[in-house]
Amino acid sequence: MNDVSAAAAVSTTLAPCAARHPLAWVPTLYLAQGLPFYAVALVAGLMFKSMDVPNHQIARWTGLLGMAWVFKALWSPFLELARSKKRVVIAFQLTGAASLAGVALALQMPAWFACTIALLALVALASATHDIAADGLYIASLSARQQAAYAGWQGAFFNAAKFLSLGALVMLAGYLEPRIGARPAWIAVFCLLGGAMAALALYHLWVLPPGHNTADHARAASPGAVAATLFDVIKAFFAKPGIWIGILFIILFRAGEGQIQTIGPLFLRDARELGGLGLSTGEVGAVYGTAGTIAFLAGSIAGGYFTSWLGLKRAMPCLILAMNLPNAVFYYLSVSQPDSLGVIATALAIEMFGYGFGFVGIILFIMQVIASGRYQTAHYALGTGFMQLGFVASKMISGDIQQALGYRHFFLWVLLAALPVLLLTRVVELERREV
Repeated sequence: MNDVSAAAAVSTTLAPCAARHPLAWVPTLYLAQGLPFYAVALVAGLMFKSMDVPNHQIARWTGLLGMAWVFKALWSPFLELARSKKRVVIAFQLTGAASLAGVALALQMPAWFACTIALLALVALASATHDIAADGLYIASLSARQQAAYAGWQGAFFNAAKFLSLGALVMLAGYLEPRIGARPAWIAVFCLLGGAMAALALYHLWVLPPGHNTADHARAASPGAVAATLFDVIKAFFAKPGIWIGILFIILFRAGEGQIQTIGPLFLRDARELGGLGLSTGEVGAVYGTAGTIAFLAGSIAGGYFTSWLGLKRAMPCLILAMNLPNAVFYYLSVSQPDSLGVIATALAIEMFGYGFGFVGIILFIMQVIASGRYQTAHYALGTGFMQLGFVASKMISGDIQQALGYRHFFLWVLLAALPVLLLTRVVELERREV
């Protein structure tokens, strides 16, 4: 950490980063935010599938790793104790780089599965903490007008990380698997991920603004003061009217998504005699990383305009139905088991469009209803923590449910998961409230 801090100080002295154009660092900062997230959330599951790990083990362990993003709000205030947000960002980018490269080494060990899970847990913790620091650096370094102007670049490059991970890198693994074997193929993929994170960290040593806290801020941000503020934030959050119904709504909103996002790619990979579609690793990467990513972005944009036009309360039932469109798509695929890759790609594009369109609903619900009033930023972080909890909890049990029901009945079960949250729209507050 001292070496990184010294290097950051030298780079700041040589070239004042605050003067650099935001487009020199905002895109790469959010690319660095997305790469380790998708490595843990999506790429690891496909790697384990290639290693013949059972579905219930994949779902349970990759779900457990997602807990880092559930609880990150609890330690986020303590990052304010750092004098420079840039140093924190660089430190956790380098930690993520070393951990991703460590996964490549762990795959060569006798106890490879346990070692890989341990290193992916370190990746998850580093990535979740990096998220906090990166967002703080963005807010501290840009004016309100600039924050709005470059917000689109944030989302675009975070999702570009998904394109690179689930598209290019998974396709590379699919190309290498029949030539050098599954294990060496994924070793190469995680070496590339680690190298990419290290390269981004070195670039950011030069280009990131310092994000220094002021002297007054540093004096106010003592550990005791931070802990007292955190307690007040949590107390105020749970004192909001109707908060428990709101939390239940948040958790149930993603009950189907957490299951489908975990089991769906494994269904695509499994052999047809086992109820899957028998796609290769490369084919899964091709359909998800290209048409799927484009459809998700299009759905997200369309969902935003749709909700703006209709209002959150009136739009919410449609958004919930759109969020469950992927479940209907996978049920169709499990029943028809089409041979055409074009048909499968079209179905998955519809899936990702619906997911992107509907996901807008939960984000706006947390932003406009749950986080309104005092401590808006901190309460938004707590709300998104509960959102991640709903995703992780459903993800962890999805493998056991799928093994008990089989793919076809599992996808029918997930369709039914939309009913409780639809019923809750009758009682939950869906309009902005002033506290």
